[in-house]
Amino acid sequence: MNIELKPEHEQFIQAQIASGKFTNADEVLDVAFQLLEKLNSEYVQWVEETRQKVDVAIAEIERGEVLDGEIVVMQILEKFQKAREA
Repeated sequence: MNIELKPEHEQFIQAQIASGKFTNADEVLDVAFQLLEKLNSEYVQWVEETRQKVDVAIAEIERGEVLDGEIVVMQILEKFQKAREA
């Protein structure tokens, strides 16, 4: 596979090599792909955890376990006001 890099990507790779952190472009790209894979994995995990939280929330709503948003906000604002006065 042949890949043509943008000039700014080539400059970045050369700067990484010049910094002494890497000895060649392959090392830079290996680390970049490892980080991309980790980022993707973490994103997939976050999506799954979020879906689970949404499922829990939907079940709570169906059971009537909900709070009125305006009341909650007012309670929080009251707590802030009392904290300022103290």
